[in-house]
Amino acid sequence: MTKPNRPLHLPPILAALILLAALLVTAAPAPAQQDDLPAVFSEVIDVRVVNIEVVVTDRQGNRIHDLVASDFELLVDGEPVPIDYFTEIQEGLVRETDDSDVAAVPNLDANEPVGTSFLLFIDDFFSIARDRDRVLNRLEKDFAQLGPADRVAAVAFDGKSVTMLTSWTNSPSQLADALQRARRRRAHGLMRMGELRTNDQERMDRANLSALADRFAEDGGVDLPEDVLRGNLRGTELRYATNLENQLERSVLAAVATLRSFANRPGRKVMLLLAGGWPESPALYTVADRMQGLAAIGVAADTRMMSQDDLYGPLVSAANLIGYTLYPVDVPGFRPEFALDASVGFDGNSAVDPSQGALGSLMQEREMMQHHTLELLARSTGGVPMINSQRDTALADAVADTRSYYWLGFEPQRREDDEVHDVDVRLVGYPEYRVRSREGYVDMSRGTEVTMMVEGALLFGNPPSAKPLGVRFGKPQRAGFGKIMVPVQVAIPLDEVTLLPVAGVWQNELEFRVTVMDRNGNRSETPVETIRIAGNQQPQPGQYFTFETGLELRRREHTFVIAVYDPLTGTILSSSGDIGPR
Repeated sequence: MTKPNRPLHLPPILAALILLAALLVTAAPAPAQQDDLPAVFSEVIDVRVVNIEVVVTDRQGNRIHDLVASDFELLVDGEPVPIDYFTEIQEGLVRETDDSDVAAVPNLDANEPVGTSFLLFIDDFFSIARDRDRVLNRLEKDFAQLGPADRVAAVAFDGKSVTMLTSWTNSPSQLADALQRARRRRAHGLMRMGELRTNDQERMDRANLSALADRFAEDGGVDLPEDVLRGNLRGTELRYATNLENQLERSVLAAVATLRSFANRPGRKVMLLLAGGWPESPALYTVADRMQGLAAIGVAADTRMMSQDDLYGPLVSAANLIGYTLYPVDVPGFRPEFALDASVGFDGNSAVDPSQGALGSLMQEREMMQHHTLELLARSTGGVPMINSQRDTALADAVADTRSYYWLGFEPQRREDDEVHDVDVRLVGYPEYRVRSREGYVDMSRGTEVTMMVEGALLFGNPPSAKPLGVRFGKPQRAGFGKIMVPVQVAIPLDEVTLLPVAGVWQNELEFRVTVMDRNGNRSETPVETIRIAGNQQPQPGQYFTFETGLELRRREHTFVIAVYDPLTGTILSSSGDIGPR
């Protein structure tokens, strides 16, 4: 996914890429500082079939059974495509089909149970402990609703790293232990609310630019300067909105990394996303109390900020690529003290009537922005948002919702061009029935997938392994105020990559990526450099290709990931660990 041009969280990190050796430099890499660290990647996901889980109901919400493949029409980008696989799942069991024109979904035998894998993603970064624990307590009670073939895994994210609470299990004792550990974790939601409160209080002391602009336009009808319309976020507002955007982007990336690390599961796959309050637009959320007229236009058009699709699109794309349905949970629920003006504390005992005055309007506006995010994530992947009181029955409702559905599959024409394709499932001859399914999929390129894995590896401390990459760091050098330049030597084992003879030259072009994250969770972008290896001889066992680069960092500790990707074979070599001044 491409991002708009905006300030990076860290300085550019690839200052130069200098090839030190010609092909077939025979020198084993010296022991690297991170040689014994675990590698960080699973294989690149190869999507050959796009699976679509379809729920059909009548107008009262009752499930409709016994439909066949010919009752459905599948459209991709508005064009009909054949349904290659079709199976009905009814009350968790595979139904036998008489439709001989369409193959059943592979590895599903008639009358066999189909389990659902429920992946719990617990957002400790935006959640308040009181609200999070309430949801977790209800989840624990509803574990009894799980079927014998169902499994649950759980992770938690604190803004810096993802912690595994339990891998896949249906053991009541293991699940209870995992949630007990989750409740003992620190929740950071009060800090997020304090940041919002500070922003609102500081903004109260400033002149309302949008009100003045509206008055100008109404009285004189003059053309407004471009900076009024396009640079509406200023000073405190811009700082808060940019920080919030960074925090949300980190959380989304953590959820993406979690999905990828739990990709290979049979049956239905569901993520229960326990979100502590993810607004659809950090910019609009910042100035929710003046979202009228020209102010709204200016904020919405501010190109320095990410759009909703830019921010949450990677999560939707990853879920649809891997086949997960998102069931986002509104952890805060309805919170009367949501607006947090100067007279409202954090004790949860204050109450504001949302129908009275500007404070209630502000509370409603911001809460609706959070709900819109949950609705987007659910709608785009075929799930259901668990909003307000539904947080208390999130697992039970998700279990019930995934017991009966139709499983459709089709083989797309892959171009791997990162294009988004719309998917529309319709019923033929049943206008009275309603259909719910995921809304699209992304034909993701290998390069984008590798970049997502590199960035995700910063957050996930226990992902699957890849082949190791030799890395040695030199002595940091001063590089300006508060910055250092760290020399890096990377040795690529030629046994692990493929060189092809072309016009008498053994060659390949590898992709090199590096990204870093500081202790506050701020991370760099992930640029891609091409390393061309070429020589007149076939590489011999034990030989390496060595090159150097430099990482420009702020003078603080960082976590890094360095990866080399072979596009010919999909092989990934990587190294990760900590780096900083010493």
